[in-house]
Amino acid sequence: MKIVVGLGNPGNQYTETRHNIGWMVLDRLADRAGWVGRGRERDASRVVQGRFQGLDLTLAKPLTYMNDSGIAVRKILARERAPLGDLLIVADDFALPFGKLRFREGGSGGGHNGLGSIIDELGTEKFSRLRVGIGEPDRHAIDHVLSRFSPDERQRLAELINTAADAVQAWAHDGTNKAANRFNAFELRPADADRIAAPGEIDGPPGPDGIRRTKTGWRRTRPPEAET
Repeated sequence: MKIVVGLGNPGNQYTETRHNIGWMVLDRLADRAGWVGRGRERDASRVVQGRFQGLDLTLAKPLTYMNDSGIAVRKILARERAPLGDLLIVADDFALPFGKLRFREGGSGGGHNGLGSIIDELGTEKFSRLRVGIGEPDRHAIDHVLSRFSPDERQRLAELINTAADAVQAWAHDGTNKAANRFNAFELRPADADRIAAPGEIDGPPGPDGIRRTKTGWRRTRPPEAET
């Protein structure tokens, strides 16, 4: 059983804020697996489980608020009797530029209260995490992580979430090191106003078939309703 925990805060006021990008990634994975609406509350989390692409997978969104995320993670691991090697935490990181992804197999919380809580509850730093860059704050850090994305970020947010979901799937199949080799070098395309590439070229707009070329391959753009 692979367990993926996306960090965030419950409540409508936190929906689609930077601090909740871990929840957004899990929502995209649930959508891909056809699990939307199937979750239930247990172990201080919203949890959905099933078999997806040949893997037994648990997706969990702690409902404890960010600072107590470790309580939920500890309960989930105890229920599933899962080793730490089968756990991945997806969290925001304002030390990374918006759109960067960074896998690590361990390390400190780096000032992230959710990761710090997990380390405290588990008594170890040795668990995999995928950090999703939300951009450096130009104001107080708390105001930044609880803010919503800017217009130029929102036009690329769906691509970032899709790629982060791809990264999680790669981790589940191939492990942290291989996923890191593939996705730690990912570069999100520039905002539309900064594009200079022509259709069909890397980072250019999609062609008539809705497919756009990126540095990591070809991607089909999703309809607006799938990007919420």
